Amino acid sequence: MAEITLDKVVKKYGGLDVVHGIDLQIAHEEFVVLVGPSGCGKSTTLRMIAGLEDISGGLVKIGDRVVNDLPPRKRNISMVFQNYALYPHMNVRENLGFGLKIAGEATASIVKRVDEAAEILGLTPLLDRTPAELSGGQRQRVAMGRAIVRRPDVFLFDEPLSNLDAKLRGQMRAEIKKLHQKVRTTVVYVTHDQVEAMTLADRIVVMRDGRIEQVGSPMDVFNHPRTTFVATFIGSPPMNLLPATISGGAVRLADGTAVPIPDRLSDRVHEGRRVTLGIRPDDISPVGHGLSQDGPGAEVEMEVELAEPLGMESLIYTRLAGQEVQAKLYGPRLVQPGERLSFRMALDRAHLFDAETGRSVRED
Repeated sequence: MAEITLDKVVKKYGGLDVVHGIDLQIAHEEFVVLVGPSGCGKSTTLRMIAGLEDISGGLVKIGDRVVNDLPPRKRNISMVFQNYALYPHMNVRENLGFGLKIAGEATASIVKRVDEAAEILGLTPLLDRTPAELSGGQRQRVAMGRAIVRRPDVFLFDEPLSNLDAKLRGQMRAEIKKLHQKVRTTVVYVTHDQVEAMTLADRIVVMRDGRIEQVGSPMDVFNHPRTTFVATFIGSPPMNLLPATISGGAVRLADGTAVPIPDRLSDRVHEGRRVTLGIRPDDISPVGHGLSQDGPGAEVEMEVELAEPLGMESLIYTRLAGQEVQAKLYGPRLVQPGERLSFRMALDRAHLFDAETGRSVRED
């Protein structure tokens, strides 16, 4: 069983703490994505699991073994990097089998395992090509194939799609998802791209400043962010955040606009409490041009500053209470800057965060 346990794991560089005692349990065959901005500690955490970085404190376990002091080759892990790291003078077959050859694997076994990996990844027609004759996506598949042939307990991916263009990234996301369905093993995947995190993960681990901010399924993290950081990091475009105060039984924005308190949160706030109202662009739309007008809501009038047509929907930039607000218009209607429209906020999907801590009032 290839479960991974991080128990109060710390990483220090001299006097600088970059990972602050994180705890995380990753189940056997689970696909977990570490996501966060640059410098949040996600790649350092992955490299500590791999044995490429020393651990300053705490324990890392793979299965029932503490691996703190084991070199990477003894951890039975395979790692796929951002830059492919293929041998340019070897063809695809040789690149796939090189690690097994160095390990002293029998020739017949190498041929069998290389052929199996090539079949899984659609590389069979490319086995005689060199890396120079491959596209970026094909090279990344070779890098994944080189990991597969070793039959590791754990796959580690360190931003493997960063060097690909948008179309190839989408294709490779699907390839990686299919790979996990075919080769059931534990996967830890690092990215700064929240779309990759949402589409690939069984669970997302959102990191910030060397700490875990939230762990959960993609939809749980999206629908129930615990902090304003998570709310704005997960979701594209990000959640709108509006400073407000609970006043007169309503959420009162900086310009005096009053919005009803979402029913499910009414017992979590008190008069005079300073909060931040959070609502996603998908849940603000011009009256008559939203996905749904059902459920509790509030209407506010706002002026269009900019509209970005995206086919059958448009992203609209407006301003409310001195803050930029993004909204969605669904359908082919075009709007122009300066146009004033009545927008409906779907309050059953709105959030309230404490103004000082940034934590969701649900967590109080």
